[in-house]
Amino acid sequence: MPKDVSGKPHPGSRQDTPAADPDAARQGAFEAMDRMRDVMVSRFTSGLSPASLALAYMDWLLHLQAAPGKQLEMAQKTYRKASRLSAYMLSAAGQEEADCCIEALPGDNRFRDPAWRKQPFGIWSQSFLLTQQWWHNLTHDVPGVSPHHEEVVSFVARQLLDIYSPSNNPFTNPEVLERTRETGGQNFINGFNNWREDMRRQIQGKPPVGAEDFIPGEQVAVTPGKVVFRDHLIELIQYTPVTKEVHAEPILIVPAWIMKYYILDLSPTNSMVKYLTEQGFTVFIISWRNPGADDHELSLNDYRRMGVMDALDAISAICPDRKVHAAGYCLGGTLLSIAASTMARDNDNRLASLSLLAAQTDFSEPGELALFIDHSQMHFLESVMWNRGFLSADEMAGAFQLLRSNDLLWSRLVHEYMMGERAPMFDIMAWNADTTRMPYRMHAEYLKKLYINNDLSNGRFMVDGRPVNLQGLRVPVFAVGTERDHVAPWRSVFKIHHLLDTDLTFALANGGHNAGIVSEPGHNGRHYRIAHHRHRDPILSPDQWLEAAKEQSGSWWEGWTDWLAKQSSAELVRPPRTGAARKGYPVLEDAPGTYVFQR
Repeated sequence: MPKDVSGKPHPGSRQDTPAADPDAARQGAFEAMDRMRDVMVSRFTSGLSPASLALAYMDWLLHLQAAPGKQLEMAQKTYRKASRLSAYMLSAAGQEEADCCIEALPGDNRFRDPAWRKQPFGIWSQSFLLTQQWWHNLTHDVPGVSPHHEEVVSFVARQLLDIYSPSNNPFTNPEVLERTRETGGQNFINGFNNWREDMRRQIQGKPPVGAEDFIPGEQVAVTPGKVVFRDHLIELIQYTPVTKEVHAEPILIVPAWIMKYYILDLSPTNSMVKYLTEQGFTVFIISWRNPGADDHELSLNDYRRMGVMDALDAISAICPDRKVHAAGYCLGGTLLSIAASTMARDNDNRLASLSLLAAQTDFSEPGELALFIDHSQMHFLESVMWNRGFLSADEMAGAFQLLRSNDLLWSRLVHEYMMGERAPMFDIMAWNADTTRMPYRMHAEYLKKLYINNDLSNGRFMVDGRPVNLQGLRVPVFAVGTERDHVAPWRSVFKIHHLLDTDLTFALANGGHNAGIVSEPGHNGRHYRIAHHRHRDPILSPDQWLEAAKEQSGSWWEGWTDWLAKQSSAELVRPPRTGAARKGYPVLEDAPGTYVFQR
């Protein structure tokens, strides 16, 4: 039976239980039949619930059939788009290039190359973009359709339509045709070799090509430090100070458990951990265990207790009588906000400040991931996790790839398999391939209580049988959103303004969910906005805030460390010792520890 370092069975162990009564056993057998049916179906649907998709489709179709006004509107749009395309074709007749009748959406780079303005490629691309716009109009604003079903139908329609994009066909893509002419077809041979290598690695469970050049402790996660605590769920790393004096209050970083911790300690040039130590902070970070089937009963509260709270206990022993700056990234930030609210409820005053990096606390508008979360999909997902005991990395990766299919699927198809070009691997891509699993019970609780029920923002989230409320926080809060975040949209992150009764500083950085947070100083093109909100000030809408907060060049890290310094004691102190052996926190090994290597 798995045990933690104390020798006690950990909370996620499968333990012998007394025999259940016959009625409960029969009920369990019936439920198991339904679960197994879902598991078998999931193998053909990549974890998507057919019932959820069917419900969305029928909701849209029945309301569309009952909406003569919408039908007439779409008939008119059909005529107008056909007229626009006809006018474009007439203007393009006898010309090598012609002005476009429709532009691609921002971020859609499939038709950016000038070759797409030449004929007949211009006609093909313009026809596709007009069709794409028509389907968008058809799947939106149908009276009576629920917003969730509308987004699901629109998303599925977009995915199906992208299959037929002329950019994805080697015979209708001018860039591929030109590369074929230049290489005499060698690009397809190279592309086939790339595809064969990718399939081989996928079957063998190996990381993508080039990821082996970014090994934790060698090329990434190399900031010097020591593991000073380990339980069944976390390793706590304390980093070596680089300044003679440090701020008295240490920093605890809680990363998301969905991926390895070293997104915040990548290469030395873009490591947040290294930057913080250089600014005179004592830094601790949690490295999460990669759970297996035996951990299926680990709960969200176990992650709070064995993760955040055990780490705080260790830091309090190493840095006695010092408050802690706590910072959480993504899911780690959501968990940290729960832990901080619980501490406030229980009069635990060990926090000096709270920083939430691309972390949601109000899930009423959770972003595109909500496409995969409803009650039907939740039951289906629970069945998949019930069978394995966890949610596997490949299932999570599939959802993220669908959300960014143009960048992660079709672009790769074109460049690596048709053009025969390998995109060079870099540290954040290698980290992105270093995935982890999530236990059945914890992930089910997270999705139900936060995504579906939105218990945290509504004051219904229970910890140890009592509710916690973010309004109970009294420490200053720093929150960060990123402009192109598809996981935690910044407008959703911004909703924390409505949940707090304390001072809040909000920063908006350019970039996406990962690259916007890993935003080291000195990187060209970085900019951010920042504004301070006192708890008695009127709350602005996101658009009002965006207009009022002036854009600044540089990295938001600089604004954050300035803020942290202001929340710290005025006098600097000598760096604390590494670990506290006499108090039960000895140095166990060098960073990055062992949990980061679990597969």
